[in-house]
Amino acid sequence: MGRQIGIARMRSLLYSPMRAAEGMDAGFRRKILMKFTRITVDPKQLGGVPCIRGLRVPVATVVGMVADGMTTIDILAAYPDLEREDIQEALHYAANAVRERELPLMAP
Repeated sequence: MGRQIGIARMRSLLYSPMRAAEGMDAGFRRKILMKFTRITVDPKQLGGVPCIRGLRVPVATVVGMVADGMTTIDILAAYPDLEREDIQEALHYAANAVRERELPLMAP
């Protein structure tokens, strides 16, 4: 069974340089960073919004395009610097982000 943590805790592990030196947190941090090799977060770029390979293309933009029904070919045509693997990793990143917290849903 995997270790479950909240989104705020995950962010603190990923983006805090002080955490790298701490035993168990450092191992967890490496595991998460290795898992998403195409997603970058830079506080100096787009206010720290998760992007694809530092290209200033937010993960949310790519996920939104998929949600709007665009195909991989359509997305690659709109953003020629992206690769198929970028789109797949953006979707996996979004899925993991949603898994980490509850989202409010409207009652049927």
